[in-house]
Amino acid sequence: MPPISRRLFAPALGCAFALTLMTSTGQVGAQDAAAPEGPAPVFEVASVKPNKSGEGFIRFGMQPGGRFTAQNVPMRELIRFAYNVQPFQIEGGPAWMNSDRFDVTAKAEGEIAPVGPGQTGPVQLMMRSLLEDRFKLKVHRETKEMPIYALVLARSDGRLGSQIEPSKVDCAAMRGRGAGPGGGGRGGPPPGPPKPGERPECGMFMGPASVGAGDVPLQQLAQLLSGRVNRVVLDKTGLTGRYSFNLEFTPDQAPPGGFQLNGAPVSINPDGPSLFTALQEQLGLKLDAQRGPVETLVVDSVEQPTPD
Repeated sequence: MPPISRRLFAPALGCAFALTLMTSTGQVGAQDAAAPEGPAPVFEVASVKPNKSGEGFIRFGMQPGGRFTAQNVPMRELIRFAYNVQPFQIEGGPAWMNSDRFDVTAKAEGEIAPVGPGQTGPVQLMMRSLLEDRFKLKVHRETKEMPIYALVLARSDGRLGSQIEPSKVDCAAMRGRGAGPGGGGRGGPPPGPPKPGERPECGMFMGPASVGAGDVPLQQLAQLLSGRVNRVVLDKTGLTGRYSFNLEFTPDQAPPGGFQLNGAPVSINPDGPSLFTALQEQLGLKLDAQRGPVETLVVDSVEQPTPD
């Protein structure tokens, strides 16, 4: 399995989000439907250490041999990853869940099989076991009627915008041949962020004011937008293919100190379109405000991790 590197962007952090596999969805119960019965899987070995670097990045990584790392990650983000939810779907918990950062290094007994968008795979289940063991995490689920967005076609004729097109590559086949995105072989380094105006050949990259994607289903775009607009976004376009696109917009607000990418300041065009406008003008899509049932994850109790 080729490595997966993820740098999370959030307005409060001002960093970037590089994504080659996305698994988070708006609803908790749906992605757990295929979870295997029986004892929960666990990592063979795992280490949890506080990260006091003060840096803004968050990074997840999966490497061959069943190795998994999470670097400089708050507890709330570890929960988000383990349970396939957005941060705004997590309720309760102490303040340190947002402020304290941790490094997690773990190894499964064998290879960790990748999963598709919105699905729960072995690594998520093993992370749940780790959080229950090391952080004494206890949670329960509740369903609430909440505002959501539906990602729909913006034009009555169904025509898409100029910055999106059906994918011309088959990234799954490339990975099967051991040729990772960007030409890297199996086990090579993950691709870096695309140059301005370019999009990744495979996967998705979100910077402070742009999203570039290659060979992804629109469900992944909906999931990514959920974290940006702080609502569940459901893909209701009816389009089942895979697409490549560029999306450029002006964020509503900047974090303290401005936006950064890989530690360098990022210049933002203050006169650019909003995310909502850019979706319509560039991709021919729009976010339609609706209401619907949303499953939330309530933190009943959690503790600082036990030392290694």
